[in-house]
Amino acid sequence: MKNRIKILRAEHDLTQAELAKRLNVSRQTINAIEKGKFDPSLPLAFKLSHLFDKTIEEIFEAEN
Repeated sequence: MKNRIKILRAEHDLTQAELAKRLNVSRQTINAIEKGKFDPSLPLAFKLSHLFDKTIEEIFEAEN
């Protein structure tokens, strides 16, 4: 799944570690999501949505 997390994280001046701490996940989880190697759970997607004040659809896009 494609996502804009790395871009949004940079816009908010957050490191992977800082974002991970806010979401209560590991930095490795953030790294894997950013690289498209791991799709977040729905609750985690909602947390990201609230944190960045974006809809889930604005953050994630299904790959065809």
